[in-house]
Amino acid sequence: MAPAKKGSEKKKGWSTINEVVTRENTVNILKCTHAVGFKKHTPRALREIRIFATKEMRIPDVCIGTRLNKSVWANGIRNVPYHIHVRLPRKHNEDEDSPNKLYTLVTYLPLATFKNLQTVNVDENQLLIVQ
Repeated sequence: MAPAKKGSEKKKGWSTINEVVTRENTVNILKCTHAVGFKKHTPRALREIRIFATKEMRIPDVCIGTRLNKSVWANGIRNVPYHIHVRLPRKHNEDEDSPNKLYTLVTYLPLATFKNLQTVNVDENQLLIVQ
């Protein structure tokens, strides 16, 4: 009798991708815009924030908030902030035509300092208190 193929077995497990969750992260923009021409700094930073959110939340549908866009563009195209603190909530998609059930809305969180920050999973109760 031949042994069963390894790829034929279906893995049973619990997927966290379909779960609605919110995280707060710090994005190091300096690392992304290093060795990029001055006139491409801010567009590259926004592209890298979108890529970061896609990797972190494992959802390809990412929207960037207007406050985040204005804060990145505040110093012009050349002078992008080195770090930026963002909130990444995974939300249900209201659009009927979208192939994805969930999307990520990247919003800006203003901070005075970036010292000793960690990635934080935010509860729904904490979101209501802050807002």
